[in-house]
Amino acid sequence: MNCSQKKPSVIVSLIPIVVLISLLIINVLIYKDDASYGPNQLALMVAAFVSAVIGMLHLKINYEKIEQQAIESISMSMQANLILLTVGSLIGLWILSGAVPTMIYYGIKLISPSVFLPVTCIICCIVSISTGSSWTTGGTVGIALIGIGQTIGIPVEMVAGAIISGAYFGDKMSPLSDTTNLAPAMTGTDLFTHIRHMLYTTVPSILIALVGFTILSLSRASQPINTSEIEAVLSTINGNFNITLWLLFLPAFVVFLVIKRIPALPALFMGALAGGLFALIFQQDLMIAKMGGEFSFKGAYDVIVSSAFSGFKSETGVKVIDSLFSRGGMSSMLNTVWLIIMAMVFGGVMEVTGMLSTLAEAILKVVTGTASLVTSTVASAIFLNITASDQYLAIVVTARMYREAYKKFGLHPKNLSRAVEDSATVTSVLVPWNSGGAYFASTLGVATVAYLPFCFFNLISPIMSITLATLDKSMERIIDEHEK
Repeated sequence: MNCSQKKPSVIVSLIPIVVLISLLIINVLIYKDDASYGPNQLALMVAAFVSAVIGMLHLKINYEKIEQQAIESISMSMQANLILLTVGSLIGLWILSGAVPTMIYYGIKLISPSVFLPVTCIICCIVSISTGSSWTTGGTVGIALIGIGQTIGIPVEMVAGAIISGAYFGDKMSPLSDTTNLAPAMTGTDLFTHIRHMLYTTVPSILIALVGFTILSLSRASQPINTSEIEAVLSTINGNFNITLWLLFLPAFVVFLVIKRIPALPALFMGALAGGLFALIFQQDLMIAKMGGEFSFKGAYDVIVSSAFSGFKSETGVKVIDSLFSRGGMSSMLNTVWLIIMAMVFGGVMEVTGMLSTLAEAILKVVTGTASLVTSTVASAIFLNITASDQYLAIVVTARMYREAYKKFGLHPKNLSRAVEDSATVTSVLVPWNSGGAYFASTLGVATVAYLPFCFFNLISPIMSITLATLDKSMERIIDEHEK
C-alpha cells in the first residue's frame, strides 16, 4: 500500500470478507457439492468488486491501479494453472497408456483393506519427500490410490485425506520443495535448520495422523468385502488393458525427473508425452478398438490428442470401471483454473486497497507473548489462505508481517519459518477456492469439503505448532544460539 494512500479501517476491511463468506454459505446451502462449479467463482468476483468499489470511492484509489494489481495477482497463479492443465493431460494419457490401470490392478492385489489408509499415507509420504511436490504426488500415485480405494470399498474422501496428509508431510520435509525453500528464505534462516526445527511439530503430527488412519482402516476391516465384485473389476481391467509392470516406469520416470531437480511443469509434461508413447507401444489393441478396428496414423493421433484435451472415455459397460477411468484431459481442469483466477483477483484487490495489511495489523495488536505470537502467525497464514487464495502469498505476507515481531520477542527466525509452514503450507489444500484445494479436488475427484475432515496431518499441524508454543517447548531464542 502506498504511504500517501488512505488507510482502511478494520470495519471497512471486513466488509468484502463478510460479503464473500455470506455468498459462499448461500452457495453451499443451495448448490451443495456443485458450489465450486460456478457459484463460488461468482462469489469471489462479487467480493472483489465490493473491494474495488470501496477502494475507489472510499480510499480514493485509481481504478487502473486496482486493475493492474489484480492482473499481477493472476499472473502469480499462472504456473499453478499450467500445472493443472498439464496434469489433466497426464491423467488422460496415463489411463490410455495403461499406467493408471496397472497401478490400480496391482494395488488391489497387494494392499489389504485393513491397512489401506495408513499404507496410502506412507506411500505418499515417501513419494512426496522424493519429489518435493505434494501436487506431483497427488497427480500421479494419488489418482491410482483413489481408484484402488474405490474398488475395495474405502470411501474416497477417506482415501483423499490419507493421500493429502502424506503428500503434505513430504512436501514440508523435502529439501526439494519450493515452499520448504521459500519459508526460511522469507524469515532469515537456512533450509536445513528450518527442516530440522520442523521435526518437532511435523513428526508428531504425522504419527497421530497414521494412528487415525489405522483406526479408520481397522474399523472398516470388519465390514464384508464383495470379493466377487473385486475379481470382476480385476478381470475387466485385465481384459481391456495390457497390464504389465513395464508401465510402472511412467510414474518412476516423473519421480526421477523431479529428484533431478527438473521443475514440476516440464517434468509432468514429459510424463504426459511419455504416456502417449507408451499407449502406442503397450495398448495397441485398445487404440485400434477406439479407431474403429483399423490402425492408422490419423486415428492414433486423434485418440492420443483427444485423451489429452478431453480425457479418456472408458466404454467397458462395467459401471465402476467406466466411472473410474472416464476422466482426465485439459478440459476437466478448466473449472479449477477459473476458480483460481477469480480467487487471485479477490486477493489482489484486497492487497492493493490495504485491507489485508489492516486486518493483519489488527491481529498483531493482541500479541503479548510467545504463545500468542505463534497463534497469531498461524491464524494470519490461514486467514491469508482463505482471502488471498494462494499458499505462496500466505507464506510471503505472513513471514514479512511477523519477522520483526519475532526479533522483538528474542525468538530465532526458524520459529517463524516453522509456524508459517505449519499453517500456510498445509492449510491451503483445505480451502475450496485456494489453488491447493482447487487442485486436489479436481485431480482426485473429491470435493474439498468432503475430504477436509480426513486430512488429519493438515488439521493437526497448526494445532501442534500452537501447542508447543503454549508449552514453550522447542521455541529457541536468539540468545540460546549464542550460548551454544
